[in-house]
Amino acid sequence: MTATALAADVDLAAYYAGRSVLVTGGLGFVGSNLARALADLGARVVVVDSLIPDYGGCLFNLDGYEDRLKINIADVRGHGIEYLVRGHDIIFNLAGQVSHINSMRDPFTDLDINCRAQLSILEACREGNPQTKVVFAGTRQIYGAPQYLPLDERHPVHPADVNGINKMAGEWYHILYNNVYGIRACSLRLTNTYGPRMLVRHSRQTALGWFIRQALDNEEIEIWGDGRQLRDYTYVDDVVDAFLRAGMTEAVNGKVINLGGRAPVSHLELISSLVEVAGSGSYRLVPFPPERKVIDIGDAYSSFALAAELLGWEPKVSLRQGLAETTAFYRRHKEHYW
Repeated sequence: MTATALAADVDLAAYYAGRSVLVTGGLGFVGSNLARALADLGARVVVVDSLIPDYGGCLFNLDGYEDRLKINIADVRGHGIEYLVRGHDIIFNLAGQVSHINSMRDPFTDLDINCRAQLSILEACREGNPQTKVVFAGTRQIYGAPQYLPLDERHPVHPADVNGINKMAGEWYHILYNNVYGIRACSLRLTNTYGPRMLVRHSRQTALGWFIRQALDNEEIEIWGDGRQLRDYTYVDDVVDAFLRAGMTEAVNGKVINLGGRAPVSHLELISSLVEVAGSGSYRLVPFPPERKVIDIGDAYSSFALAAELLGWEPKVSLRQGLAETTAFYRRHKEHYW
């Protein structure tokens, strides 16, 4: 990804060239795409990732960039975080456990990663790098079942699962440390992000990643319920653009900002488009699994009006274009992700 591809209206290269940047969770899906973009912009990038099995971290995600950035295999829950945060101008904090179903099966691990680890990072910044800027990867999931649509930042938060509760707490630790200790921090609430380098080995983190794998394997995809549920989707290049803008924008400090998609689409429309773009796979409607039904939130999609106001950001990649680029990527690199 190049600076030109990211944004024509802000000079990202002028800002990031030569800056020291830390990306936690940098071998994961969004983190690796962000790290690659930062390296392309001339930043001095350090990536930290625990490579916990099944969490999405993958060394191949930074293939070709090994000599352009530093990779540190470490767990942000460990004591070494005090050393790792020092000296960085900006910290993009994407380390986390994002599986909703895993959080219900193993709530204490989710608590440890999404709460305690976030406090460890922020305390390390307070003690050793109070001048840094921290951009946290939040989630739309914390809103729970919508009271109105599109979701905006004023909507009440009612998480529907353990992951949502812990991600909400992790987010608000960042806002608290901004307000009380002056650690400049903000949170970008991601919606359903997709694209190259997402986890497709199983379905516990992202349904769309698993659907992409099924389509490319010419399998039948199950659509739960009547397929009319509405969601919004953001392509990873657009999300990376938002993170880069947030890292250089002081107006977002202390704020939470939605990264909504271009327009809501139904599950049925999503899967039919995927099958058409992939040229393989099929689908059928099936009843909701009970363990999923109890945490399903119905229609949910976000407004990006505040992101447009504060960051000059809006999603640019269409769903069909994003799906085409994503399926092409996995066809080229299937052996590294299956």
